[in-house]
Amino acid sequence: MRHAGLRSVGEAWVADAATLKARLRCAVQLSLVGTILLLGGASTEAQTVAALPSAPAVDEGPPARPVAAWTAFCQRLPEACSVDIREPAFITLTPAVRDTLARVNRRVNARIKPLTDQAHWGVVDRWDYPDDGFGDCEDYQLLKRRMLVERGLPRRALRMTVVIDDIGEGHAVLMVRTDRGDLILDNKTNAVLPAARTGYTFIKREGQEGLAWVTLNGGASPVATANR
Repeated sequence: MRHAGLRSVGEAWVADAATLKARLRCAVQLSLVGTILLLGGASTEAQTVAALPSAPAVDEGPPARPVAAWTAFCQRLPEACSVDIREPAFITLTPAVRDTLARVNRRVNARIKPLTDQAHWGVVDRWDYPDDGFGDCEDYQLLKRRMLVERGLPRRALRMTVVIDDIGEGHAVLMVRTDRGDLILDNKTNAVLPAARTGYTFIKREGQEGLAWVTLNGGASPVATANR
């Protein structure tokens, strides 16, 4: 009985040792798989970032006078126009940031119904948040900027911009300044495009150092943005 008991103990120890070895082999294999997946994910992320659009920034010139309706907007809502120079002037463009820009652009474009300022407010040009569901070009962009700030992007890198559009009228877009160039959010398209691909003539935008605007590409300034 004593020998049988020892034999049983020995067999149990061998079984436990075999089980331990099997578990160790499994742990090592899982660790290797995890490392491969991690490296693969990092590689995929790097490739995705490399595939993001990259374009030169729009040339900036001397100070410019803001649109009169922007000045009136800032008098009503000064906190929406202040510039915090502690914020980054450029956003690091990642796939996540690119996705956020696209989602906000599509959402606002779908949510807001176009209405001229004359029909909406009884004036030729007024900049405001379209919280009642109606607005024209600049109102779309103001809402997009507010939503992007709520999602953690620095307002200093999100600049209201005046352009001449494809039919020769004044138009407002939102310029997103990134480390891969200036991207444009626009109510005329759900595509987030590099500035050079919009077909627009860039006139001026908010400055990033204070309340003064800056000229872009030496453009002449329209009196007001289009009511579309």
